[in-house]
Amino acid sequence: MWIGKRIFDIIFSLIGLIILSPLFLLIALWIKLDSKGPIFFRQNRVGRSELPFFIHKFRTMSLDAEKKGLQITVGMDSRITNSGHILRKYKIDEFPQLIDVLLGNMSIVGPRPEVPRYVEKYPAPQRLKIFKMRPGITDWASVKFKDENAILAKSTDPERTYVEEILPIKLSYYESYFDQSSLTVDLKIIYLTVGEIFFKRTA
Repeated sequence: MWIGKRIFDIIFSLIGLIILSPLFLLIALWIKLDSKGPIFFRQNRVGRSELPFFIHKFRTMSLDAEKKGLQITVGMDSRITNSGHILRKYKIDEFPQLIDVLLGNMSIVGPRPEVPRYVEKYPAPQRLKIFKMRPGITDWASVKFKDENAILAKSTDPERTYVEEILPIKLSYYESYFDQSSLTVDLKIIYLTVGEIFFKRTA
């Protein structure tokens, strides 16, 4: 990892939280008016050194959604709320992860944090590399691999498709990031992520 990554994360996340705080208040009100339940969705994920932590997202699903289905989202999942569809479309539900970055559980750029049940599927060589890094809000997989929901929606067994087809692709991107990590790479990923969210540019 490039020198100064943690300092970059602290500055970037702090500035982001300050600038976005008015938007956070409006989204919080929208979520509360739209459906019953908390503002934030907190879920156990696996972080650096395979230590667990609770990730923060804006809640986009109905209350107790994980008890009603899989831990992955498939197509137009019926558990997604009205506000949740918009928040997910523009990745706004991910913004509260700036809190996790500031706390040191995550980085701005890094492999996406996974739930324990899918981490168990990681091959040992890739696992060693991936968990030397803090998980990130965005990464190469987030930028380049945009068809996950469409693939899962067409599958007769979405969880099997995720584990056998999608997860290996994500792991290859995580490994590539580990091998090439630098300030230049991080800035490029951030730039492409913003472009993809707001302008739908092809990475």
